[in-house]
Amino acid sequence: MSGEKDLRALLSGMRPELNPGRYVFTTVGGPAGIPSGVTPLVTVAEGEGLTLVARLEEAEAAGLPYDYVAGWITLRVHSALEAVGLTAAVAQELASAGVSCNVVAGFHHDHLFVPYERAAEAVALLEGLAGRSG
Repeated sequence: MSGEKDLRALLSGMRPELNPGRYVFTTVGGPAGIPSGVTPLVTVAEGEGLTLVARLEEAEAAGLPYDYVAGWITLRVHSALEAVGLTAAVAQELASAGVSCNVVAGFHHDHLFVPYERAAEAVALLEGLAGRSG
């Protein structure tokens, strides 16, 4: 079940995929504070509260505040959690084009949240990186 560790293989095989929809980062007091109708993609427990990444429409319907609307990109390569350099290489590629990126590591894949209006551009940049890494 372990994923890929070789950076060159990770980069050349990342196959970035833009998921449909718009996503927001918001926060609630804790798990009991997640409103009905909101199914978060990601939760992060912090001292200040529970961060949620959720669909824009769900957050708005629940009256949750947000500042940042993101597109969600999944890197389809199965990356090992102990792999070194993938996040740095992806972040550098996007940063060089002035694209912000918030990364969430899942067991099988890395997930990137980038400004919604630049999501297609981010995919193209990552595809270029993958092509240069093969």
